Amino acid sequence: MPTDFKAVFAALKPILAKHAKKFRVKIDTATGYSLDCKSPSPFPQHKGHPMFFGALRVGKGYVSFHLMSVYTEPTKISAALKKRMQGKSCFNFKTVPEPEIIAELKALTVAGIKQYAEKKWL
Repeated sequence: MPTDFKAVFAALKPILAKHAKKFRVKIDTATGYSLDCKSPSPFPQHKGHPMFFGALRVGKGYVSFHLMSVYTEPTKISAALKKRMQGKSCFNFKTVPEPEIIAELKALTVAGIKQYAEKKWL
């Protein structure tokens, strides 16, 4: 793992880890961190499995920050963060994000928790 990726992971993990008590920590390693809901998914195709909320993963070329609520409830994302978007709910980072990007990811995470709570997915 590139040294820079350790710093990226360390900068992004607290965004999700701060809310771990509301979720089930599925993965917590030096290269991955994942949160699932404690209750089963409401979607038939995932019957019996917990609903995924978010994750952080160190890959070969970047560190990815996944936030499912961005997919389930599309929201406005800044142009700076949109540039890092891969797919519908993943953001890739090669270096430690700027404070504005970290603040936006924090706000998106809190908004996602609120969305999940309103839908009784937590």
